[in-house]
Amino acid sequence: MGNGDEMSNKRIIFRDYISGFPKESDMVPTTDAIKSKVPEGSNSVLLKNLYLSCDPYMRGRMAPYISLLFLCYVKPIIGHAVSEVLDSGNPNFKQGDYVWGLVGWEQYSLIENPHPMALTKIDYTDVPLSYYTGILGMPGLTAYIGFNELTSPKKGEYVYVSAASGAVGQLVGQFAKLMGCYVVGSAGSKEKVDLLKNKFGFDDAFNYKEEHDFAATLKRYFPKGIDIYFENVGGMMLEAVLPNMALHGRISVCGMISQYNLEQPDGVHNLFLLVVKRVRMEGFLISDYQHLYPKFLEMMKQYFMGGKLVYVEDTVEGLESAPAALVGLFSGRNVGKQVVRVAHE
Repeated sequence: MGNGDEMSNKRIIFRDYISGFPKESDMVPTTDAIKSKVPEGSNSVLLKNLYLSCDPYMRGRMAPYISLLFLCYVKPIIGHAVSEVLDSGNPNFKQGDYVWGLVGWEQYSLIENPHPMALTKIDYTDVPLSYYTGILGMPGLTAYIGFNELTSPKKGEYVYVSAASGAVGQLVGQFAKLMGCYVVGSAGSKEKVDLLKNKFGFDDAFNYKEEHDFAATLKRYFPKGIDIYFENVGGMMLEAVLPNMALHGRISVCGMISQYNLEQPDGVHNLFLLVVKRVRMEGFLISDYQHLYPKFLEMMKQYFMGGKLVYVEDTVEGLESAPAALVGLFSGRNVGKQVVRVAHE
């Protein structure tokens, strides 16, 4: 196996650290070359990237305290993707396999000595491959772990999901309904509220941009209190949730998108209510639960076969569209899971 010919490789890299809201100009398109074969005798995998995932957590990688790990003019932005194996020296992957995992924002990626949990072979192909950027990938596993595993939901409980129309929130609401819970979600437009109620099956939903007193709004939707809050927003929303929690409620902290672009994060001034109401509040990182992916996938197969899940993607075409798609997450421009199609299968 030789080194192969060189191929042109378009990439998106960071210009510099950022503060505040990211801009498209913070991400720079560039082109370099990559070999069409893995190095002889290596354990590497060469990938053709098909779909890139845009996710709010990626904002954290642009901040000075962490971006040193990722920022440099020879490395692209890192995110989850679905890819095709073009060449492999790794016994776990062969040419023609489809995989999902962390790769660079580029047309082709050379993954050296891939960790078993960083690159997952796709065997279940009865759904579109793009689903592995969302419902069958990191966001789907996040929804499952954060709701089903961390909060121990019971039939009849009252569940609130913020940022409910996003890749994770839309699934949390549906998982809750499948458990027999009463579910209310919040989102940032009438279109998204309609989606929650009419497509995803939420019992109710509201546009948070039209509400001026979140605590009063939640009291209206949850007169008996919130048993489970799936936290995607933080800040003022979390502060409003706490007085509306029921006794022995659970809060699963997935993310806090309202805080990612602030230099000084908002404080939450009523945390003692966690004590008064005996509320358990727990954050999590999905990397700690990757070993549960096979269990999750089997559950999802059953749901798909039973037609029990609805999933909405917002797809843009071309690697050059990726910066605008990522920036748009923070103004709610996307409807459903944001995906970038880099190449066709």
